[in-house]
Amino acid sequence: MHERIESHEMAKTVLVCFVLFVAFVAFGVQGSAQVAPAGAKTGTIKGHVILSGRPPANPVIRMGADPVCAALARRTGSMPTQRLVETDGKGGLANVFVSLQGDFPSTPVSTEPVTINQRTCQYLPRVVGARVGQTLKIVNQDTTLHNLHSLSTKNVFNATQPQSGMVFTYTLKAAETMMRVKCDVHNWMFGYVGIVTHPYFAVSGADGTFTIANVPPGRYTIKSWHERFGEQTTTVTVTAGRETALGLTYDSTAKPKSTARLLDLNVPATE
Repeated sequence: MHERIESHEMAKTVLVCFVLFVAFVAFGVQGSAQVAPAGAKTGTIKGHVILSGRPPANPVIRMGADPVCAALARRTGSMPTQRLVETDGKGGLANVFVSLQGDFPSTPVSTEPVTINQRTCQYLPRVVGARVGQTLKIVNQDTTLHNLHSLSTKNVFNATQPQSGMVFTYTLKAAETMMRVKCDVHNWMFGYVGIVTHPYFAVSGADGTFTIANVPPGRYTIKSWHERFGEQTTTVTVTAGRETALGLTYDSTAKPKSTARLLDLNVPATE
């Protein structure tokens, strides 16, 4: 009789232990899933572009050849300049197009267009990035005639926007670093579009920072482009579930490598 009771108690103990073990395993698996960082199979590049030394002065744009542009410029309260070099006062360099090099698995292309505005007779933003197959959208926000001319053999367009509010769209056909866009009416107007086949690119902001997210783990060559200072390459290693800090530096005393002829950027004043 005592043996049966002891046997029964032992069976209950084993059963309780088994239930607790199963619950512990289930909780552990669930807990791991909850605390795992988003995008644990990919990594993120957090970059900062610095311009060492004193930034060079930007050329003044004299818009007197078009009275409407001249009036728009006066309303801003400041002299319009070619924004070849924009910094935040702490060395952060804006308008640097950064992209990973190499072949990557196919991913869906965003249906959202990349937009450039023609405002106060300039292209804003001056530098954007986009993917092959994505739509480039250019909007005339000025009350004057503008022209959109891609200086490209891969993504070819040349269109006119005579009225404010007009919208031009173009599906980007091929990779290009960089596609230059100009206005044939106002020869100081330039914009740049970096076009790649993958989503791993960015343009540095006003403080020089940029983020490239959801990058597959691995070691990559990364290329950066700036309108005045040209291209440079470096390597970066991305780890799954982690952020990788990347610092890029340009020298302010370096010889200009702009694809634009600076002598063509100013329109003589007629005011």
